[in-house]
Amino acid sequence: MPDRKITIDVDRTQLGGLVIEPRTGLPGVLFVHGWAGSQERDLSRALSMSRLGCICLTFDMRGHGARADQLRMVTRQDNLADLCAAYDVLTEQPNIDKGSIAVVGSSYGGYLAALLTAQRPVRWLALRVPALYRDDGWTVPKFSLNRAELARYRQRFVPREENRALRECERFKGDVLIVESENDDIVPHPAVASYLSAFINARSVTYRVLEGADHALSRESDRQAYDALLLRWVREMILGAR
Repeated sequence: MPDRKITIDVDRTQLGGLVIEPRTGLPGVLFVHGWAGSQERDLSRALSMSRLGCICLTFDMRGHGARADQLRMVTRQDNLADLCAAYDVLTEQPNIDKGSIAVVGSSYGGYLAALLTAQRPVRWLALRVPALYRDDGWTVPKFSLNRAELARYRQRFVPREENRALRECERFKGDVLIVESENDDIVPHPAVASYLSAFINARSVTYRVLEGADHALSRESDRQAYDALLLRWVREMILGAR
Protein backbone atom coordinates (compact mmCIF):
# COMPACT_ATOMS: atom_id res chain seq x y z
CA MET A 1 0.00 0.00 0.00
CA PRO A 2 1.20 3.60 -0.62
CA ASP A 3 2.30 5.93 2.17
CA ARG A 4 -0.57 8.08 3.47
CA LYS A 5 -0.52 11.69 4.60
CA ILE A 6 -2.60 12.28 7.72
CA THR A 7 -3.41 15.05 10.14
CA ILE A 8 -3.16 14.76 13.90
CA ASP A 9 -5.54 16.94 15.92
CA VAL A 10 -4.15 18.32 19.16
CA ASP A 11 -5.07 21.43 21.20
CA ARG A 12 -7.20 22.98 18.43
CA THR A 13 -4.43 22.66 15.84
CA GLN A 14 -3.43 20.08 13.27
CA LEU A 15 -0.08 18.39 12.79
CA GLY A 16 1.04 16.88 9.52
CA GLY A 17 2.00 13.22 9.51
CA LEU A 18 2.85 10.38 7.17
CA VAL A 19 1.88 6.75 7.68
CA ILE A 20 4.53 4.54 6.08
CA GLU A 21 3.40 0.98 5.44
CA PRO A 22 5.38 -2.09 4.32
CA ARG A 23 5.65 -2.58 0.57
CA THR A 24 5.58 -6.38 0.96
CA GLY A 25 3.41 -8.88 2.74
CA LEU A 26 4.38 -11.37 5.44
CA PRO A 27 6.86 -14.20 4.95
CA GLY A 28 5.48 -17.74 4.74
CA VAL A 29 6.79 -20.96 6.28
CA LEU A 30 5.74 -24.38 4.99
CA PHE A 31 6.41 -27.43 7.18
CA VAL A 32 6.91 -30.91 5.69
CA HIS A 33 6.75 -33.87 8.08
CA GLY A 34 8.66 -37.13 7.72
CA TRP A 35 7.62 -40.59 6.60
CA ALA A 36 4.92 -42.09 8.86
CA GLY A 37 4.80 -38.77 10.74
CA SER A 38 2.20 -36.02 10.77
CA GLN A 39 1.76 -32.29 11.04
CA GLU A 40 1.27 -32.67 14.80
CA ARG A 41 5.04 -32.65 15.28
CA ASP A 42 5.35 -29.22 13.70
CA LEU A 43 2.45 -27.40 15.32
CA SER A 44 4.39 -25.89 18.21
CA ARG A 45 7.17 -24.77 15.86
CA ALA A 46 4.65 -23.17 13.54
CA LEU A 47 3.05 -21.36 16.46
CA SER A 48 6.42 -19.99 17.58
CA MET A 49 7.18 -18.70 14.09
CA SER A 50 3.74 -17.16 13.71
CA ARG A 51 4.59 -15.03 16.74
CA LEU A 52 7.53 -13.67 14.75
CA GLY A 53 5.14 -12.46 12.08
CA CYS A 54 5.25 -15.42 9.69
CA ILE A 55 2.26 -17.08 8.04
CA CYS A 56 2.77 -20.81 8.66
CA LEU A 57 1.22 -23.91 7.12
CA THR A 58 1.39 -27.48 8.38
CA PHE A 59 -0.37 -30.34 6.62
CA ASP A 60 -0.57 -34.14 6.35
CA MET A 61 0.61 -35.70 3.12
CA ARG A 62 -1.27 -38.60 1.58
CA GLY A 63 -0.58 -41.76 3.54
CA HIS A 64 -0.38 -39.79 6.79
CA GLY A 65 -2.69 -38.28 9.38
CA ALA A 66 -6.32 -38.86 8.44
CA ARG A 67 -5.15 -40.69 5.28
CA ALA A 68 -2.82 -43.13 7.04
CA ASP A 69 -4.72 -46.01 5.42
CA GLN A 70 -2.94 -45.08 2.15
CA LEU A 71 0.57 -45.46 3.60
CA ARG A 72 1.31 -48.69 1.71
CA MET A 73 0.15 -47.26 -1.62
CA VAL A 74 1.51 -43.71 -1.75
CA THR A 75 4.50 -42.90 -3.97
CA ARG A 76 7.15 -40.21 -3.80
CA GLN A 77 5.54 -38.69 -6.86
CA ASP A 78 2.23 -38.48 -4.98
CA ASN A 79 3.79 -36.79 -1.97
CA LEU A 80 5.73 -34.26 -4.04
CA ALA A 81 2.42 -33.34 -5.69
CA ASP A 82 0.94 -32.95 -2.19
CA LEU A 83 3.77 -30.63 -1.24
CA CYS A 84 3.34 -28.50 -4.37
CA ALA A 85 -0.39 -28.20 -3.65
CA ALA A 86 0.29 -27.15 -0.03
CA TYR A 87 2.82 -24.57 -1.22
CA ASP A 88 0.22 -23.11 -3.59
CA VAL A 89 -2.33 -22.85 -0.79
CA LEU A 90 0.19 -21.04 1.42
CA THR A 91 1.09 -18.51 -1.26
CA GLU A 92 -2.60 -17.80 -1.89
CA GLN A 93 -3.11 -16.58 1.68
CA PRO A 94 -3.94 -12.88 2.09
CA ASN A 95 -0.97 -10.64 2.97
CA ILE A 96 1.64 -13.26 1.99
CA ASP A 97 4.89 -12.17 0.37
CA LYS A 98 5.32 -14.73 -2.42
CA GLY A 99 9.01 -13.90 -2.67
CA SER A 100 9.63 -14.77 0.99
CA ILE A 101 8.79 -18.45 1.40
CA ALA A 102 10.68 -20.81 3.70
CA VAL A 103 10.29 -24.59 3.65
CA VAL A 104 11.16 -26.69 6.71
CA GLY A 105 11.42 -30.43 6.06
CA SER A 106 12.37 -33.36 8.27
CA SER A 107 13.77 -36.67 6.98
CA TYR A 108 11.55 -37.75 4.07
CA GLY A 109 10.05 -34.27 4.17
CA GLY A 110 13.54 -32.79 3.77
CA TYR A 111 14.10 -34.91 0.66
CA LEU A 112 10.81 -33.72 -0.82
CA ALA A 113 11.57 -30.12 0.15
CA ALA A 114 14.80 -30.28 -1.85
CA LEU A 115 12.83 -31.51 -4.87
CA LEU A 116 10.22 -28.78 -4.36
CA THR A 117 12.82 -26.10 -5.07
CA ALA A 118 12.73 -27.15 -8.74
CA GLN A 119 8.94 -26.74 -8.87
CA ARG A 120 8.29 -23.62 -6.79
CA PRO A 121 10.25 -20.52 -5.65
CA VAL A 122 11.84 -21.10 -2.22
CA ARG A 123 14.01 -18.49 -0.53
CA TRP A 124 14.96 -20.34 2.68
CA LEU A 125 15.36 -24.10 3.06
CA ALA A 126 15.72 -25.88 6.42
CA LEU A 127 16.46 -29.61 6.30
CA ARG A 128 16.60 -31.74 9.44
CA VAL A 129 18.18 -35.19 8.90
CA PRO A 130 17.25 -35.11 5.17
CA ALA A 131 16.71 -38.62 3.82
CA LEU A 132 18.25 -39.73 0.54
CA TYR A 133 16.68 -42.06 -2.04
CA ARG A 134 17.75 -43.48 -5.36
CA ASP A 135 16.04 -41.94 -8.37
CA ASP A 136 14.61 -45.24 -9.61
CA GLY A 137 11.30 -46.48 -8.22
CA TRP A 138 9.90 -42.95 -8.25
CA THR A 139 6.38 -44.10 -9.15
CA VAL A 140 6.24 -47.27 -7.05
CA PRO A 141 4.84 -47.19 -3.49
CA LYS A 142 7.51 -45.90 -1.14
CA PHE A 143 6.53 -48.56 1.38
CA SER A 144 7.77 -51.18 -1.12
CA LEU A 145 11.31 -49.82 -1.41
CA ASN A 146 14.03 -52.23 -0.27
CA ARG A 147 15.00 -50.93 3.16
CA ALA A 148 18.26 -52.88 3.38
CA GLU A 149 19.42 -51.58 0.01
CA LEU A 150 18.34 -48.07 0.99
CA ALA A 151 20.37 -48.27 4.20
CA ARG A 152 23.46 -49.29 2.20
CA TYR A 153 22.90 -46.41 -0.21
CA ARG A 154 22.87 -43.90 2.65
CA GLN A 155 26.07 -45.27 4.13
CA ARG A 156 28.16 -43.92 1.25
CA PHE A 157 28.80 -40.44 -0.06
CA VAL A 158 26.60 -39.77 -3.12
CA PRO A 159 27.90 -37.29 -5.75
CA ARG A 160 25.29 -34.71 -6.69
CA GLU A 161 25.30 -35.68 -10.37
CA GLU A 162 24.01 -39.14 -9.40
CA ASN A 163 20.90 -38.05 -7.53
CA ARG A 164 17.94 -35.88 -8.52
CA ALA A 165 17.42 -34.28 -5.10
CA LEU A 166 21.11 -33.42 -4.83
CA ARG A 167 21.11 -31.87 -8.31
CA GLU A 168 18.28 -29.57 -7.19
CA CYS A 169 20.33 -28.66 -4.12
CA GLU A 170 23.17 -27.68 -6.45
CA ARG A 171 20.84 -25.29 -8.28
CA PHE A 172 19.41 -23.74 -5.10
CA LYS A 173 20.55 -20.15 -4.52
CA GLY A 174 18.85 -19.29 -1.24
CA ASP A 175 19.85 -19.79 2.39
CA VAL A 176 20.11 -23.29 3.84
CA LEU A 177 20.02 -24.86 7.29
CA ILE A 178 21.04 -28.52 7.66
CA VAL A 179 20.64 -30.25 11.01
CA GLU A 180 22.11 -33.69 11.70
CA SER A 181 21.48 -36.01 14.66
CA GLU A 182 24.70 -37.41 16.11
CA ASN A 183 23.26 -40.89 16.77
CA ASP A 184 21.13 -41.27 13.65
CA ASP A 185 20.87 -44.86 12.40
CA ILE A 186 18.37 -43.99 9.63
CA VAL A 187 20.05 -40.98 7.98
CA PRO A 188 23.75 -41.43 8.83
CA HIS A 189 26.44 -38.84 8.33
CA PRO A 190 27.40 -39.80 4.71
CA ALA A 191 23.84 -39.00 3.56
CA VAL A 192 23.93 -35.62 5.31
CA ALA A 193 27.40 -34.95 3.90
CA SER A 194 26.04 -35.65 0.42
CA TYR A 195 23.49 -32.87 0.91
CA LEU A 196 26.03 -30.49 2.40
CA SER A 197 28.42 -30.85 -0.52
CA ALA A 198 25.63 -30.29 -3.05
CA PHE A 199 24.75 -26.72 -2.00
CA ILE A 200 27.60 -25.09 -3.92
CA ASN A 201 25.48 -22.17 -5.16
CA ALA A 202 23.58 -21.41 -1.95
CA ARG A 203 23.75 -17.90 -0.54
CA SER A 204 24.60 -19.35 2.87
CA VAL A 205 24.74 -22.80 4.48
CA THR A 206 24.36 -23.30 8.23
CA TYR A 207 25.22 -26.78 9.52
CA ARG A 208 24.59 -28.05 13.02
CA VAL A 209 24.81 -31.43 14.77
CA LEU A 210 22.51 -32.24 17.69
CA GLU A 211 24.81 -33.98 20.16
CA GLY A 212 23.51 -37.36 21.37
CA ALA A 213 20.25 -37.05 19.42
CA ASP A 214 18.65 -39.89 17.44
CA HIS A 215 16.74 -39.62 14.17
CA ALA A 216 13.32 -39.08 15.73
CA LEU A 217 14.50 -36.68 18.48
CA SER A 218 13.06 -39.08 21.04
CA ARG A 219 14.26 -37.07 24.04
CA GLU A 220 12.45 -33.90 24.99
CA SER A 221 15.77 -32.11 25.46
CA ASP A 222 16.72 -32.88 21.85
CA ARG A 223 13.39 -31.58 20.54
CA GLN A 224 13.84 -28.40 22.53
CA ALA A 225 17.39 -27.97 21.23
CA TYR A 226 16.20 -28.33 17.63
CA ASP A 227 13.27 -25.97 18.15
CA ALA A 228 15.55 -23.30 19.61
CA LEU A 229 18.09 -23.75 16.81
CA LEU A 230 15.44 -23.53 14.09
CA LEU A 231 13.82 -20.47 15.64
CA ARG A 232 17.16 -18.66 15.87
CA TRP A 233 17.89 -19.41 12.22
CA VAL A 234 14.45 -18.23 11.12
CA ARG A 235 14.81 -15.05 13.13
CA GLU A 236 18.25 -14.36 11.63
CA MET A 237 17.40 -15.27 8.05
CA ILE A 238 13.80 -14.28 7.52
CA LEU A 239 13.39 -11.36 9.88
CA GLY A 240 16.91 -10.15 9.25
CA ALA A 241 16.24 -10.01 5.52
CA ARG A 242 13.19 -7.86 6.11
